[in-house]
Amino acid sequence: MRKNIVAGNWKMNKTLQEGLALATELNEVLAGATPNCDVVIGTPFIHLASVAATVDTTKINVAAQNCADKESGAYTGEISASMVKSTGANYVILGHSERRAYYGETAATLKVKTELALKNDLTPIFCIGEVLEERESNIHFNVVKSQIEESLFDFSAEDFGKIVLAYEPVWAIGTGKTASAEQAQEMHAFIRQTLTAKYGEAVAQNTSILYGGSCNAGNAKELFSNTDVDGGLIGGASLKVADFKAIIDAF
Repeated sequence: MRKNIVAGNWKMNKTLQEGLALATELNEVLAGATPNCDVVIGTPFIHLASVAATVDTTKINVAAQNCADKESGAYTGEISASMVKSTGANYVILGHSERRAYYGETAATLKVKTELALKNDLTPIFCIGEVLEERESNIHFNVVKSQIEESLFDFSAEDFGKIVLAYEPVWAIGTGKTASAEQAQEMHAFIRQTLTAKYGEAVAQNTSILYGGSCNAGNAKELFSNTDVDGGLIGGASLKVADFKAIIDAF
């Protein structure tokens, strides 16, 4: 059975001290709870080791928001997958629309990053999704299919089975707009059909597909009730424990 996952993406927010306070508060809130989903927090690189040492990692998984497409070497400012793993993190967010748009990440680059993440026993949360112009041009299904095929379809079924997907309609990130529950389910079902055609029913049915795009406490329950929506990749709402906990409780 595939996992239900609620993953927070803190993006470039919180100083180290603020991040530790947020992680500590979330840890305390979840101490007496048994969530019906896996909980992941994606922190800035400088937080990873401290946060991983602070939280109960049986309840809260720690993710990096990116990793390099090189194993090691003279790449000033970059953070390798092995470095991420050494902090105690066990997830890494790859291919977020902001990385694609602002830093020019390509399908080929993301394929290498995914390879290195898997090599270092990190679970990739691999982001896919269309911009508003692509949806309005009715090519959103083709865009998402191409993003999956070009970066991930050279992996074996065994390796692909270790990847989590996150569908993020780019037009709904931080805009207050949200894909309707019906739109989310339609795309998630299409993604699962695409996986079935490539890897077969078993792999497709065991792949967690998260929704990312202004998911919040008010709409999480409706979104998560869809057959093919297995959780959320949460941005702004993950920066306040009460809001994030309400999304976790939507399961």
